[in-house]
Amino acid sequence: MFFKTFTKLAALAMVLTLATGSATLAVAAEKKTHNVVFHVTDNDPAKWNQILNNASNVQQAMGKENVNIEVVANGPGLNMLKFESEVANRMTDAVKNGVTLAACGTTMKALKVSEKDLHAGVKVVPAGIVEIMQKQEAGWSYVKP
Repeated sequence: MFFKTFTKLAALAMVLTLATGSATLAVAAEKKTHNVVFHVTDNDPAKWNQILNNASNVQQAMGKENVNIEVVANGPGLNMLKFESEVANRMTDAVKNGVTLAACGTTMKALKVSEKDLHAGVKVVPAGIVEIMQKQEAGWSYVKP
């Protein structure tokens, strides 16, 4: 009788351990921080609105606190990061929501754009492509809409 009771208790303990272990793994997976870098080369408000919508959608789906988002603009895409941009209000909202907007320093030099020309909250990186490459090497997901 002792053996039957012991076997049942051991089986129950194992089931509970597996169940709570699975729940712990599920909770750990939900707490993972996700990283995504959007690459923009278009001087097109529609494309920028799409990217900013994508960033917002990712934050809603994953939880703002669970995702790091950076939008890197180089080439003609840099023009949308200027303070007089058609998407300036959208950029303000994105920055307030934790999205990092990054301007390519190499493109800025080529176009003779200074930091004063950029929208508030935009950071300047030395080279946009290098920024993207380093993000990918660090495991960030790359999106080019």
